[in-house]
Order: sequence, then structure tokens, then C-alpha cells
Amino acid sequence: MPRKGDRTDKPISGETGDPRTMGSLLRTYLSSLEVRNYSLETIGKYRRHLNHFIDWALQRSLESPAELTRPILERYQRHLFNFRNKQDKPYSFNNQHQRLTALRSWFKWLAQQRHVLHNPASELELPKLAHRLPRHVLCASEAEAILDETNVDDLFGIRDRAILETFYSTGIRRMELINLQLCDVDRERGVLAVRLGKGQKDRMVPIGERALAWTAKYLGEVRPKLVVDETEAALYLTKFGLPFSASSLSQLVSDYVNQADTGKTGSCHLFRHTMATLMMENGADLRYIQAMLGHARLDTTQIYTQVAIRKLKQVHENTHPARLARKKNPPEGEQEHDAETDKP
Repeated sequence: MPRKGDRTDKPISGETGDPRTMGSLLRTYLSSLEVRNYSLETIGKYRRHLNHFIDWALQRSLESPAELTRPILERYQRHLFNFRNKQDKPYSFNNQHQRLTALRSWFKWLAQQRHVLHNPASELELPKLAHRLPRHVLCASEAEAILDETNVDDLFGIRDRAILETFYSTGIRRMELINLQLCDVDRERGVLAVRLGKGQKDRMVPIGERALAWTAKYLGEVRPKLVVDETEAALYLTKFGLPFSASSLSQLVSDYVNQADTGKTGSCHLFRHTMATLMMENGADLRYIQAMLGHARLDTTQIYTQVAIRKLKQVHENTHPARLARKKNPPEGEQEHDAETDKP
């Protein structure tokens, strides 16, 4: 059932009674993804990305996959590169990569099902993705400032504090928090059960005592007043007694980040980056961070070794020759300052 604030997908383009048209074949393909246990979020992304491609093809009077060749698909790739939205902004290379990946997966299925004689998308060269650092990461004091923005004398303030504490303590994803159920909180062991995370994988993550305490306060004082349907199992509820939608939860967290006026922006993922970076700076092993974040590959987690700069700065100060020379013979005016900072 759609939830308040969820995105609604437009009808599939070009869907007719003819099973050979792209719209009809896309419908069949999406059904096959459901059978293969793809997540609803992934199926929704594929639907939107492939709908965009079908719209582009229909504008050029291309109605059947059999009419599509590699040069035509390369023209579509150039279209994605040159496309500008209503704000005159281009698609990011990551967005282009996702759309072309969906296209390649669809044509692979079309070839397997003999709807096309060969796969014209198999040799499409995907755009190279940059390995970007997180745009913003909070220090510990900034994270605390955001948490302190909640009004804990108010029912919704207690709920919001529990949500923010859970994000900060566990680093789970937005949808993972939305999907948390009452039975997923194990107070005795101090863990959360994250079910059907990215890649349809379950995992257990530790949650700190403070986050557990705020969650318990929310469960005891707030949630019973929000519940409309007693069978509702979701942990965190909106004022309507329903689970959060992705957009409404993002807006809630973003509002608190902006109120704290730290000079940094972000929402749910900001706390994920912050948790991983601060734990790494405090000595956590990379593989433990990988397990907490639910990354399938270690190289995805390694980005935090570049963000967690504190230890690298310490090594730099202790070993770089320019720093050593400055300690031995500091410029005039820095003598007294260095004498104080070099004390144990």
C-alpha cells in the first residue's frame, strides 16, 4: 500500500495490447524481477529508468526492441550526457551509469527470452565513476549539536531524538530505519536486527546504550499515543500512526541538521558517514566498519580511510621533515607557541 509522501510512478510508456512492444515487454520484465526477489526499490528504479528510455525511443518512432541497434543505444547514451532537467542541471555520471545499467540488464533479459536476436547493449561502455569523498562529515560536537535541537519535552521531540540517536549510533540506511520493527530491537544484547537491507541481506548491528535509552523512552511514552492500528509493527511512526515514507524521514532529519547551523548540510546519510568516520578515527578496524554498514565489498568501505584524517595528521606531524625542521628552529614569534604545544 502506498504511504503518505511516497513517490508514485507514472504508467509504463507505450504499453499496448501487442506483447511485442517495448512497454508490454517492460511490464513482463518487471514481473520477472519480482519473481527473482528483487527489492521493490530496485524494481521501481528500473521502471523509472527504462520508462525514460522508452519515451525517448517512441519520440523517434521506435516501438519494438528489434528495431534498436548499438548505434541507436549510443545515441541514447549521448542524450543522457547532454540532458538538462527543469533546473538546467545535467545528470550526474552516477545517474547516467544507473540508467545505462538498467538498460543493459533489460536487453540481456530480452536476448535470453529470444525477444531480440542479439543484445545491442552488451558492448555499451558505461561512464567511468569517480570515487568521491562524502561532501560533509560531522565532528562529534556537531553531531551532538544536531541531537540537542530536538525538544525532548515534546512527544514528537522524543521520537525525533530516538530516530537521530539510532542513525548516529548504528549508521543504518534510511530505508533500513523505516523498515525497523518492534521485534528488531534487542535491548538485552544491545543490537538491532536490520532485515532486508541493501541487496536483500539481513544483518545485526550494535546500538549504543544512549540510543537504546531514547528508544525505550519513545516506546514507553510516545509510540502508544501514535498507534492507530494495533497490528502495526513498525518501530517509528508518524503523527498519523503510519511508518515514515523515505521523503518525510529525509525532511525530518534535514530540518534538524539545518537548525543546528553547523555549516554542513545533509540528512540521514550524513549520520552514516559520520558514524563510520568517527569510529575509524577512534581505532575501529575497517572490517568491523564494513560489517556495520552492510557493505558487500571492502573497497566501498575504504573511502572512510581517506575521510578519517586524524591519525594521518598525527603521523604527518611526527614524520614530515618540514614539521621536524620547524620544531628545531621555529620562525620568530612561534617559539613560545611551539614550546606549549609540544608539551605532553
